[in-house]
Amino acid sequence: MSRLSDARITALARLTLRVLASQGRLRSERAALAESKRVLATHFQIDDRIDALVRRKIASLSRRVVPGSTEWNVLYRRYFEEERRKRKF
Repeated sequence: MSRLSDARITALARLTLRVLASQGRLRSERAALAESKRVLATHFQIDDRIDALVRRKIASLSRRVVPGSTEWNVLYRRYFEEERRKRKF
């Protein structure tokens, strides 16, 4: 489940549509909005899955790493980017 609400995703999709419209690249606003929302929702769902995986990975380390600590943040960023690269995302 994405941490962003449907309303937030719609707002982001509408911002995307404004850019496309200003460049004259928008043919069907309804179709473009639906596709933009679908792409954004998919993107955020993948990020949420990666986030959960990374948090489990950090929690499974043999030593305890305190959430919010500098070490935890460094590990989180490193593992998150590794997982995104694995998925070519």
